This record gives sequence, structure tokens and C-alpha cells, in this order.
Amino acid sequence: MITRDMLLKILHNIAKVVEENRQFLTDLDAAIGDGDHGINMNKGFKAVEEKLNSLKDKDCGTILKTTAMTLISTVGGASGPLYGTAFLKASAVVNGKMELSSQDIIKMFEEAINGVVMRGKAQRGEKTMLDALIPAYEVLKNSIESGKSLKESFQDAAKAAYEGVEYTKTIKATKGRASYLGDRSIGHQDAGATSSYLMIKTIAETLD
Repeated sequence: MITRDMLLKILHNIAKVVEENRQFLTDLDAAIGDGDHGINMNKGFKAVEEKLNSLKDKDCGTILKTTAMTLISTVGGASGPLYGTAFLKASAVVNGKMELSSQDIIKMFEEAINGVVMRGKAQRGEKTMLDALIPAYEVLKNSIESGKSLKESFQDAAKAAYEGVEYTKTIKATKGRASYLGDRSIGHQDAGATSSYLMIKTIAETLD
């Protein structure tokens, strides 16, 4: 179970981790993309962080929807619409809820991925954030359904997301700016997959 307070803490910690990794994410993106992923993500989550205090008495759906709209309006490039859509789709599943059950979390994750697929017209294996998100979701669902705690399940999911990031180094980009490089994109890890991994890892660490 994730309470409303825990959800706010997770978002606060994600904002912190994104800021700490701003340069790293920007450098990754500079190698094969626009070179602004870390800067844009940091700007977006800083704006989310500023709104968290005003969300303390709101339900989980409202908190996630506000996060979504803030990211969409403040994050430049492709990341804003993609992450914004992910949070928006997740928020719709838990409208009015003050706490999130394991089943809610599975459904939120599933809807978030569907949103990214729809918005980015991408699929697994194209060197995008989906290469971290989809394996993480599959492992999370399996871990929860096999009776593991949420914390353990998110630890497993973070490991799967990390392996997904490593996998992006071995494949050619076929989506976004990186696709212009063709085979030269091989050997570089995807910045979006990396930021997705960092978020999932942060959830696992916050659930301590």
C-alpha cells in the first residue's frame, strides 16, 4: 500500500534525483539526441516540487494529474508530453483514492506505458524509455503476484529497468533525434530509459 503522504514523498525524491542527475542525463542525450534531457526534466520536476505543498490534502489521482499537467507545460522536447501522458494515464486509474493498493500500482504502470506507446508511437526495442519501462512493469507485476512486498517488487523492477538501460546500448535508435545517427547510435545508452530507471529506483528506495 502506498499512502498519499508516501506518494508525495516519492515525487519529492524523484525531483531530487533528477536534479542530482541533471548533467549525467544531459550528457547522455548530447551524445545522440538534443542534449537537453536532463535540463528539461530538472525544470519540470522543480515545478512539480513547488506544487507538492499545495497537494497535501488532495487524493492520489489529483496529485498525479497535477504532476502530469505540470510536466506537460514545463518540460521541453519529447520528454514533457511523454512523461506527462504517463502520469496522466496513471492518475485516471486512481481518481479519488487516498491510498494505492498493489493492484492499483500494476494498473497505473500498465496505463502509463500504454500512454507512452500511444503518444510516442514507439514500441520496445527502439532505444527509448519503453526499453526500461516495459521490463520493469513485467517484473513488478510478477513479483507482486508472487506475494513479494511492494518494496521488494520495486527493487526487482528497478533491476529490470537497469538491464533495459544496458540493453539500449546494444541497439540502434529508430525513434526521435537519435534515429538520424543510425548505426552510430549503437554503444550509447538512451537518456529517456535512464531517467525512467532512476524514477523506478527512487520509488524502491523511498519505500524503505
